Amino acid sequence: MSESLEIKQRVFKVVSNVMGVPLGLVDVNSSPDNIEGWDSLKQLNLVLALEEEFGIFFDDQQIVEMLNVELILVTLAEVLQSQ
Repeated sequence: MSESLEIKQRVFKVVSNVMGVPLGLVDVNSSPDNIEGWDSLKQLNLVLALEEEFGIFFDDQQIVEMLNVELILVTLAEVLQSQ
């Protein structure tokens, strides 16, 4: 399994757990627009869960830009590459 596919699956699982939706409903287009209950508090919990899952920290600017799963994956890749 490629590393990027593994990372994507881990992100999908974290989103599913934090948002309380079935894993099958999470994809790169998932966002507050199409996942009921994805509010600012859940966004914060999602950021914290991702930081814990991957052993990283996002800065404030990165957190603001993480508006959907696709952007989360892009931001996460940037952080992982900079380590």
